[in-house]
Amino acid sequence: MNASVDSKRMEERSGPLQGVTVLDITRVVAGPYCSMLLADLGATVIKVEHPGDPDYARTFPPFVGAEDAQLSAFFTQYNRNKLGITLNFKSEDGKALLKKLIRSTDILVENFRPGTMDKLGLGYDVLREINPRLIYTAISGFGRTGPNSSKPAYDNTGQAAGGLWSMNGYPDLPPVRVGTIIGDLAASLYAAIGTLAALREVEKTGRGQVVDVSQQDSVLTLTEHAVVRYTTKQEIATPLGNDHPFVRPYGQFRCKDGYVFFGGYTDKFWAITCAMFGEPDKATEPAIDSMEKRFDPVVAETIVKPLLERWFGQYTKAELEEMAGNKVPLSAIKNIAEVVEDPHIAARNMIVNVPIAGKLIGMFGQPIKLSGQSEIAYEKAPAPGEHNELVLARLAGVTPEEYARLKTSGAI
Repeated sequence: MNASVDSKRMEERSGPLQGVTVLDITRVVAGPYCSMLLADLGATVIKVEHPGDPDYARTFPPFVGAEDAQLSAFFTQYNRNKLGITLNFKSEDGKALLKKLIRSTDILVENFRPGTMDKLGLGYDVLREINPRLIYTAISGFGRTGPNSSKPAYDNTGQAAGGLWSMNGYPDLPPVRVGTIIGDLAASLYAAIGTLAALREVEKTGRGQVVDVSQQDSVLTLTEHAVVRYTTKQEIATPLGNDHPFVRPYGQFRCKDGYVFFGGYTDKFWAITCAMFGEPDKATEPAIDSMEKRFDPVVAETIVKPLLERWFGQYTKAELEEMAGNKVPLSAIKNIAEVVEDPHIAARNMIVNVPIAGKLIGMFGQPIKLSGQSEIAYEKAPAPGEHNELVLARLAGVTPEEYARLKTSGAI
């Protein structure tokens, strides 16, 4: 991409966050996903990496491109629509450059262990003296306060410490982690929400602040009923497989070519389902004629489940979805290929083509649909330091002579 096009990307980002500048000094997912959401919504996001140790998510598969120049599609998915620079925060020149950039920055996002930026002399208390309007978004395993704040953490840490891991899996078997990096993703989502709230506050008061988001805290809020079950009844949530603790039928059921989710537990949906399968009398059968009776675990397992499996077993996933239509909550349990090829997903523009290594690769799109926002243009993820000269000149006033010196010194 040539300099004029890069310059246009800095000046003409479209969307509700147009004109907002974000310094993203995070790596992997908890942080990059937060800033990617902001970039998709129009912010100018500048990804900052160490010149000798770039984001190691660049080494995560799958890869695209020639063998000697492969690029990570995983990395691109979380770093699209960003500009890229390199800074060595351990060098005095690198620290000075960050401080210059902060003058023109609205939001800084970091995911270091709490205290790391302070040790570098670049903590919030230092940076807010330079820019009192700065929003400092910090994502970590356990947050910036509390006895565990300095502990190292990964996604699995959040799942384990937040209680979600203990609830997932099947009864009488060891718990199972959720099959995606839900701790990283949830923390990024909350960080984006908190950042936008802080942005609204700075617009009103002129004062920036710290947005402090923990993976443990974020995961805890995803445990649904578990907290109140414990605080009211001292019940400890345990793995339930595909069942719900008190709503039945509401789960996975086998059909002719796989499995479907069926959630027709209300009396209304139950009556419609019985009629749909040609046995309307089942809706008034004394043993299962009310929600309360169908919620009973024994009744659900010995009467309701066999009945549903007999009905569903005669049809494929597609046939069942067609039968259910808009009448009852029934969805095929789809593999990722079926999801990517889903016409509804296409209609929602949720698989988008992002440039990488000279190709267009399908990635998940932006789930936030704003009626006032025009269609998002998806740009490639930057190479390490790809926009050093442009960004440092524009936002830090670095001259060509100074740029050459910084390059030689290893600051960038």
